[in-house]
Amino acid sequence: MAIRFQLLLIPLFSAILLLAVAVTVSEGYSTTTPFQGHKPEKLTHLHFYFHDVITGDKPTAIRVAAPPGTNSSSVSFGVVMVADDPLTEGAEPTSKEVGRAQGMYTSTDMDIISFTMVFNFVFTEGEFKGSTVAMYGRNPIMSKVREMPIIGGTGAFRFARGYAQAKTYKLVGLDAVVEYDVFIWH
Repeated sequence: MAIRFQLLLIPLFSAILLLAVAVTVSEGYSTTTPFQGHKPEKLTHLHFYFHDVITGDKPTAIRVAAPPGTNSSSVSFGVVMVADDPLTEGAEPTSKEVGRAQGMYTSTDMDIISFTMVFNFVFTEGEFKGSTVAMYGRNPIMSKVREMPIIGGTGAFRFARGYAQAKTYKLVGLDAVVEYDVFIWH
């Protein structure tokens, strides 16, 4: 009886051992390990002016797509703009440039003027020179204050998260100066 019991246990034990070996040798498509390299420690507040120039000899934003019917839309639904707009310390275009807003925005609301903004704020001066902040969000431009999420960054802003508040400072025709307050946890 004991021998028969042992004979039954051998295949069961072998199967468990084989399964254990297979699990330790097999690798999944991902692994999760504790990360010791970076722990967000500070909140940075950035304040600058975004200059979106559509008209004139040197536009900083251009229309790259417009679907049929956009001309009849009061909100320019479907228009796609690509921009490389200066970011300055002050509201005047002659103010010191601290970076560029590079990205695109598109009219994505059929009822009001509202853009989906996809931008990298690329800093070219000061403490954050060489770093970027990624912003992606909805911008209903007729609202007094608009809030958009900060979803990442590079350099000093690696692992960034936070939000940007935009306020239209000046609007002349289609050209705009927008004041930004950006709060970044990094």
